[in-house]
Order: sequence, then structure tokens, then C-alpha cells
Amino acid sequence: MFATQPSSCSRSRFSARARRAFTLLEILVVLAIIGLLAGLAISNVDKIFGGAQVTTASLFVKESMKTSLTTYRIHLGDYPSSAEGILALVAAPANKADRWRGPYIEGGKVPLDPWGEPYQYRYPGTKNKGGYDLYSKGPDKADGTEDDIGNWDSTAAATPGK
Repeated sequence: MFATQPSSCSRSRFSARARRAFTLLEILVVLAIIGLLAGLAISNVDKIFGGAQVTTASLFVKESMKTSLTTYRIHLGDYPSSAEGILALVAAPANKADRWRGPYIEGGKVPLDPWGEPYQYRYPGTKNKGGYDLYSKGPDKADGTEDDIGNWDSTAAATPGK
């Protein structure tokens, strides 16, 4: 009887240590997995928010400004010229003050694109024949590059002859 007690005590101590070491190992594995997931999330934040910025700019040039520019055209007979720009939606052009019924944009100023740059405007448009071009220079902030986000159909603009 005396011989069995020490072996059962040492067995219970060993199994208690093994359980503690196993839970510590589990915690370390969980921390390593969390660290990997956090690293992946942090490295992809730019891609996640970059997509949102592109979507925001696209919605602005294709939908948000359409109503303002159309209302301006109804009141004054035509879209603002390239020289007047979209600032004509906020302040009356000097030669059209008698017909101008704006401001056509809420807040009294033209918003900047998601990258802090002013939106670009051209009338008559070079990509929208018979209409206007309204676009953001995109993430690279350079005019005329592939990442420009405009109110034109990108497939038609990219395909010559359309």
C-alpha cells in the first residue's frame, strides 16, 4: 500500500503539469493564429479601403453630379464650359448671372475626390462625345492614366472606334 501511494501522487502531479503545459501550448498557438490574421488584415487594409475610394469616386462622377449638371443645363441652356468648370455649379458665371438659379451643389463648394484632389471637368467631352467628361485622376493623382475614374463607359473609352 505504501508503494502505490507515491506512484499515484507522482502520476497526478505529472498529469497536472501536462495539462498546464498543454493549455499554455494552446494559448501560444491561438496567439500565433491571431497574430497571423492581424498581419494579413493590416497588409490588406489599403486594398479594402482603396476599393471603397474607387467606388466613391465612381458614384460621384457617374451619379451624384448628373442631377446638378442637368439642372444647370435646363436653367442656362447648356452645361458649363471647360473654362467655367464645375465651379459654375456653386457660383454664377459672370456672363450668365441673370439665368443662374444655383447653387446647384449643397454646401457651397465642390467636394474633392477621395485622394484630396479636385475633380476634373471638360465640356465638350473628349470621351463623352456630345456630353461632358467628369472624372477623378485616381489614386496616382496623374491626369490621363489608366486609373482615371470617369463618367464615361470604360469599355467604350478603351476600345478605339467606339
